[in-house]
Amino acid sequence: MTDTTAPPLPLTEAPADARTYAVTTYGCQMNVHDSERLSGLLDDAGYRPADTGETADIVVFNTCAVRENADNRLYGNLGRLAQVKKERPGMQIAVGGCMAQKDRAAIVERAPWVDVVFGTHNMGSLPALLDRARHNEEAQVEILESLDVFPSTLPTRRESHHSGWVSISVGCNNTCTFCIVPALRGKEKDRRPGDILAEVQALAADGVIEVTLLGQNVNSYGAEFRDRGAFAKLLRAVGAVEGIERVRFTSPHPAAFSDDVIDAMAETPTVMPQLHMPLQSGSDRILKAMRRSYRTSRFLGILEKVRERIPHAAITTDIIVGFPGETEEDFQGTLDIVRRSRFAQAFTFQYSKRPGTPAADMPDQLPKEVVQERFERLVALQDEISWEENRAQVGRRVEVLVTSLPDSEHHRYTGRAADNRLVHVGPTGPLPTVRPGDVLSAEVSEARPFFLIADGPALVRPTASGDAWDRAQADSCGTGGGAPGGPTVLGMPTLRPRS
Repeated sequence: MTDTTAPPLPLTEAPADARTYAVTTYGCQMNVHDSERLSGLLDDAGYRPADTGETADIVVFNTCAVRENADNRLYGNLGRLAQVKKERPGMQIAVGGCMAQKDRAAIVERAPWVDVVFGTHNMGSLPALLDRARHNEEAQVEILESLDVFPSTLPTRRESHHSGWVSISVGCNNTCTFCIVPALRGKEKDRRPGDILAEVQALAADGVIEVTLLGQNVNSYGAEFRDRGAFAKLLRAVGAVEGIERVRFTSPHPAAFSDDVIDAMAETPTVMPQLHMPLQSGSDRILKAMRRSYRTSRFLGILEKVRERIPHAAITTDIIVGFPGETEEDFQGTLDIVRRSRFAQAFTFQYSKRPGTPAADMPDQLPKEVVQERFERLVALQDEISWEENRAQVGRRVEVLVTSLPDSEHHRYTGRAADNRLVHVGPTGPLPTVRPGDVLSAEVSEARPFFLIADGPALVRPTASGDAWDRAQADSCGTGGGAPGGPTVLGMPTLRPRS
């Protein structure tokens, strides 16, 4: 789970005395992208991002409801802001996202200093709700039960010049017993392929070279307009967009993972050799109780096909430990699948009881100490495998998309290899200027469990993303709290000529 605060982004046309905002994000990549939409809406309404260290006039929390500690973190932060708000007349606090959709007016009851509560279906209402709360001098709670406007029609302030999130669908048609998301984000709704491609083309025109296609279950894309092959076709089409060098997607569902998608991954050079596919459990009995509509044999079969077509693919996964009724035998099944799968990385979670999910009312909820002990065993095993898999990369040449520059503490460039492994590059000898978004080619010299080190001779390839970073630096006169973020795109993007 991520917990991020949108950095101050100097690209804004708001006057210097405009009210300021800060958006804090909890949860998944979908929430990170939603926060880009919220920031774009506030830009469009005349607000400006708060500078580093500045207390914002408007504080927005975009929340997650998947795990119990999300509640604690939100209310802890709200509690800390109560006194700040007392000392800052006119300050406003807004809470949106999945927890807002779930808890609704209960948020204002528990934290009466909150001004606005909005849900997952009406992000576009945020500026109007802030205005209404200010005018009426009372909290505004607005939750819709279905999608108001597809989020991709809203303004967006991109956090990056080199990489962009692109939503292809929202909502979920599955009924996993541990998951609250379908109840909060609704049934799956798919964007039309033409709208998706228009957004990708506009991102490329702005210098973005990497896009990640987002959906709760990306490979069920097309179900709404009855095209089972739609996702494979979309991968090929996005991969063919001029200027796009890297295409990723998250997350697919094993039950809907088809051979045509594997073919598209293998045959489209710009689709990266990486796959994130949630396992959740290595026990067929637990998968059935979770209402996951696949079994371990199918999961392993998909991995085998992917590795046959894409031998160097790095595969990552999600695993839940301690689901109700999980026995030691069930857990041993998970350890066995982990050993056989050789994941590059696994995101492991202790089962969290969420009110409103079928699993919350299941018998045989496991004691915390049992879950903790199993969790530690799983983490130890996966860390060992991750390190072994990373050691196998030593001596291999990697192309690293630079995401951050060296500083006084860390004297290496940081970025992602094609297979999405984190790489720290320490070039020896002089290099031309390297900018975020440029690509470094270097040989892996050392492996750690969670990242690679590439110290030695390196080559730099300038990119359109690096050029976009230069333009943003020039526009901001190099000021601000760090590298400037991407531009604000107003609604459905339009193309500008490539230089």
